[in-house]
Amino acid sequence: MLLPDVQNAISEKKICVLIPTYNNEKTLKRVIDGVLLYTGNILVVNDGSTDSTSHILAQYPQITVITLSENKGKGNALKTGFRKALEIGYDYAITIDSDGQHYPDDIPVFVEALLQEKEAILLIGNRNMSQDGIPRKSSFGNTFSNFWFWFETGIRLEDTQSGYRLYPLHKIPKKYFTPKFEFEIEIIVRTAWRHIPVKNVPVKVLYDPAERVSHFRPFRDFTRISILNTILVTITLFYIIPRNFVNNFKKKSFKKFIKEDVLESDGSNRTKAFSIALGVFIGLSPFWGFQTLLVISLSVLFKLNKVLAFIASNVSLPPFIPFIIAASLFLGAPFVSGDSDILSQDLNFDLIRNNLLQYIIGSFILSTSLSLLSGVTTFLFLNRVNPEKN
Repeated sequence: MLLPDVQNAISEKKICVLIPTYNNEKTLKRVIDGVLLYTGNILVVNDGSTDSTSHILAQYPQITVITLSENKGKGNALKTGFRKALEIGYDYAITIDSDGQHYPDDIPVFVEALLQEKEAILLIGNRNMSQDGIPRKSSFGNTFSNFWFWFETGIRLEDTQSGYRLYPLHKIPKKYFTPKFEFEIEIIVRTAWRHIPVKNVPVKVLYDPAERVSHFRPFRDFTRISILNTILVTITLFYIIPRNFVNNFKKKSFKKFIKEDVLESDGSNRTKAFSIALGVFIGLSPFWGFQTLLVISLSVLFKLNKVLAFIASNVSLPPFIPFIIAASLFLGAPFVSGDSDILSQDLNFDLIRNNLLQYIIGSFILSTSLSLLSGVTTFLFLNRVNPEKN
């Protein structure tokens, strides 16, 4: 796109550029000057900087500056900027870091990608994490984040940690629960849960140790991110996947829903075998009270046959429970100390309570073994009666 076209599109689409900053005096001016080539719609959130940031910002009376009295984290700065952008009347916000790693001349990449979409979208800059100069911890953290984002949303991205993004301000959540770096994970996951498309666009990145000031604290922030992902995974399994399953049922005719979402008659023999293996594993594992919910959620997540998995999970029907418990206790006995000989004791709940660890270990041994056996047996049987064409 030519520069005038980019400038017109930014104006027509009501796009602003949001720059959160904290003690980045070495690079802040260069970033602002680069953005001004494309638009004057700039919001800078000074997140309690103690260097010369305020003096630098005083040189730009044409931009909007929000000054926070103390540093409360990048997430809080972004939330503050989003609220202000909505108040002014913007529909989209491109966020760019002030540490110099992002190139303002990639702004047209976001604008052009937005113009190609017919609906609201959240765009994330895709950095080349394999290039020279990229810190190993950044590359590992991005891979880690990409996996959990896929698990929580079903969307595969190559870069989920880049702060160079375009947000649809009217489609993102209004309330958030995280204030720091983990906020950028929370917002893309919860936006995807709202069925807003989330995509990558290619951008350049610069890591200059002489200029760049990183406020990421590896141990503390990685711990916060891990806790957040644990919560998001739990919500995914127990709410998001069942909700989407029910919504699909409401949107389709009963016949189409049964065929596509339940029976999945076009599934491969391998998929059907994995479905039965999953059902057996959940059914024999000590997830009492949550087995149906887990097996349906995991079947949807991994695109398995939900009916087969559900049927297989009923291996733990009431008549079989005493035998499952006895087998679990027997298999777990070698892994615990003390008197664990169940053959000389009455099988009751006191026995299970007193030998809980023995039961849990044994149940996972039993569920894993029979899951593998049932999956392999099913696959061999299906290949014999209904061989697939290569």
